[in-house]
Amino acid sequence: MKIKRLTCERARTLSIVKTLASFGHFPSRTSEKEAWFLSPLRSETQASFKVSLILNRWYDHGLGKGGNVLDLIVGMNNCSGKEALELLSNESDLFSFQQPILNNEITPKIEVIKVQPIQHQALIQYLVLRKIRLEMAQLYCNEIWYRFKGKKYFALGLKNHLEGWELRNKYFKNSSSPKAYSYLNNHSDRLIILEGMFDLLSIAELFPLELINSDVIVLNSLSFLKPVSNLFKNYNEVDLYLDNDTAGIKNAEELIQKHKNVIDKSDSYKDYQDLNEKLISIRTKRKVE
Repeated sequence: MKIKRLTCERARTLSIVKTLASFGHFPSRTSEKEAWFLSPLRSETQASFKVSLILNRWYDHGLGKGGNVLDLIVGMNNCSGKEALELLSNESDLFSFQQPILNNEITPKIEVIKVQPIQHQALIQYLVLRKIRLEMAQLYCNEIWYRFKGKKYFALGLKNHLEGWELRNKYFKNSSSPKAYSYLNNHSDRLIILEGMFDLLSIAELFPLELINSDVIVLNSLSFLKPVSNLFKNYNEVDLYLDNDTAGIKNAEELIQKHKNVIDKSDSYKDYQDLNEKLISIRTKRKVE
């Protein structure tokens, strides 16, 4: 059941482990008292983000700070407390924290069982729906078969720089552990920043030369924007293609103020939410004409 008009008091009772799972973050190891994650607030290879299953509180040892679930959502999405409440209100299955979560109650991991070229007709039809050509998707993505809660699923997969996968099909949005950003290194002095898999595929369709001649980071979560910004000093130019929503606009403004080499490219799709929405609009109009 969806939580509507979530209050701060109610939000603080939500299970941090289940909240993290809803955003695609799963524990690397667990015990009766705590769960350890790769930090959702920064990039790392060793899990140093602890969630107390007794207190329902988190602590990031790398950052030296912690808090409740509201503090976590604010940090992950670089948003206000009000915006965090809105995000939590839109998530389902975030049950209240009432008692310690037993080890076998931790959300199970996604187990990748097969990686192959995209060939399933359902995925090809999904690409058609999003106006992405199969040959373009094959350049960047794979067909991933995975097991979750004892059942097998398939999805489009984009590998991240820690060998985890972002997983998308028409019905589900998931990710395998470890969660991280995807990095395409073309040895360029220009960097393109994108939010997600379909932003990557859409820019490949809309502006292929820009993509080929640039390094590319697909964030896979806005929570990785802060650690990724540490790489900006290595580039002459950093082009932002963030969503035209509250979080995207706010993050773009802050990055432009902090980094002289950052350019906001959202004007190229100013009448749309993101690059894929623009692509769908353009190709639908062409088909009608």
